[in-house]
Amino acid sequence: MIQQLVQSQNAFFATQQTKDIQFRKAYLKRLQQEILAQEDAICDAIYADFKKPRFESLATETQLVLAELKHAIQNVEEWGRPTPVVPSWTNFPSSEWIQPEPYGKALIMAPWNYPFMLTIAPLIGALAAGNTAVLKPSELSPHTSAIIASIIQKVFPPEYVAVVEGGVEVSTQLLAEKWEYIFFTGSTQVGKIVYKAAAEHLTPVTLELGGKNPCIVDGSANVSLAAKRIAWGKFINAGQTCIAPDYILVHNTQKEALVEALKAQITAFYGQNIKQSADFARITTAKHYQGLKAMLQGQQILFGGTCDDDELYVEPTLVDEPDWGSPVMQGEIFGPILPIISYETEDELHQNLSRYEKPLAFYLFSKRKKFQKQLMAQYPFGGGTINDTVVHISNKNLPFGGVGSSGIGGYHGKHSFDLFSHSKSVVRRGTWLDVSLRYAPYRIPIRWVKKFKHLF
Repeated sequence: MIQQLVQSQNAFFATQQTKDIQFRKAYLKRLQQEILAQEDAICDAIYADFKKPRFESLATETQLVLAELKHAIQNVEEWGRPTPVVPSWTNFPSSEWIQPEPYGKALIMAPWNYPFMLTIAPLIGALAAGNTAVLKPSELSPHTSAIIASIIQKVFPPEYVAVVEGGVEVSTQLLAEKWEYIFFTGSTQVGKIVYKAAAEHLTPVTLELGGKNPCIVDGSANVSLAAKRIAWGKFINAGQTCIAPDYILVHNTQKEALVEALKAQITAFYGQNIKQSADFARITTAKHYQGLKAMLQGQQILFGGTCDDDELYVEPTLVDEPDWGSPVMQGEIFGPILPIISYETEDELHQNLSRYEKPLAFYLFSKRKKFQKQLMAQYPFGGGTINDTVVHISNKNLPFGGVGSSGIGGYHGKHSFDLFSHSKSVVRRGTWLDVSLRYAPYRIPIRWVKKFKHLF
C-alpha cells in the first residue's frame, strides 16, 4: 500500500498542478475551513488522548495552526515569486534571479505531545511550497491521529496528501521509500534513525528534536514574575513540551525566594488539589509516565511528587539540588518535574551550562542587559527568550528549530515555505553582446586574469 501511495504521489507531482499558486491556495483554504468546522472535535480528540485542557488545545494546537494557514494563504503568492538578484558583471548583459521550487514528495512524521499542531503546521509549509505530502501521525495519540486522517481525507485526494497510521513497523516501511523531503519531530534517538534512512537516498531533512533546556535566574531577576512565567512554560501540557524549561540554575541569593514563589504560582494556577484541576493535563503514555516516576526516586522534593498509576498523573514537582549524575539530570525530562540548582559565580554557571549538548531552547531571567547580551551570544541554542519562557515560538517571523543534537532546520511562517522549497538559481543572458575574452585561444595577459576577482 505504501509503495502504491508513493507511486501515485510521484505521478500527481509530475502533472505540475501543485506548482500553480492558485491551486495551492485553494486547498489551503479548504483545509482552513475544515479545521474551523472540526475545531471542537479536534479538542475533544486531544482530551481523549491525555486530558489536555480545552484552553491549551485551542491556544497551542488549533489556533496556532489556523494562524499559520491564514498567514500562508495571504502571502503564498508573494513567496512564490522569483526574487531578482544583482547580476554579475561577468554575465553582462543578463538578468538573474532565484526561483523557489517544490522538492516533490514530503514525508512528515509527527509526535504525540502536540499531536495536531506538530502534524499540520509543517504540512502547511509543504503545501504552500508546492509539494505533495504523506503524514505519519503518532500512534500514541490515536484519537487525534484518527481525526487528522478524517480531515485530510475530506480535503485532499490521496495522491496529493495522505495519512498513514500505524506504529514503528509502518514508520520503518515509510522510511525505506525514497522521498524528496523528510520532516521529523520527536526524540534525538529516533531522529538519528530518520537521518540515517534519509542518507540512503540523499534526502534533505528537517529534524525537530529536543534537549536539556536551561533556565537561568540571576541575582537581579524579578523573582515573582520569573516564577509565574517559568511555572507557565514548564507545566503547560503537563511539561510535555520540547521547549519547556528543563532545569533552573538560580543564583544562591535568589533560590529561597524563587522556590516559594514557584510553589505559590503552581497553587494559584491549579489549586490546592491539582489532580482535580481541569487545567492540568496527564502524561500521554504509560511508558513515559513510568520513566518520569522513576526520576523522582531518591530525590529531595520541595513541592509535589505525587503520582497516580491509573490516571498517568504526575503532580507538578520541584526537585532540590539533584545530583548531576541522577536520571532526572541525564536527559530531557519532558514532564512536570523541575530541578532547581543554585550557583554562586558565573564560572560555576558556565561549568553547569557546558555539561550538555546544544539545547532546543534557552531562557534567562535578568535585568542586566550586558549579561543578557553576553549569554545570548556565548551559548548556542535553537531559540531563546529573555525574561519569559516558550513565547518565542509564537512569532511567525522567527524560525523555530534546533541546532546540533536538538535538530536541523527551522520553520514557521515564510521560513516553512523556504524550508520546503529548493532555491533554484537562474541566469538569462542577453544575445546582443558576446565578449570573446573567455573563449580559447586565450590572449588576455595572465596578470589581468588575476584581477578577475573584482568582477565576481
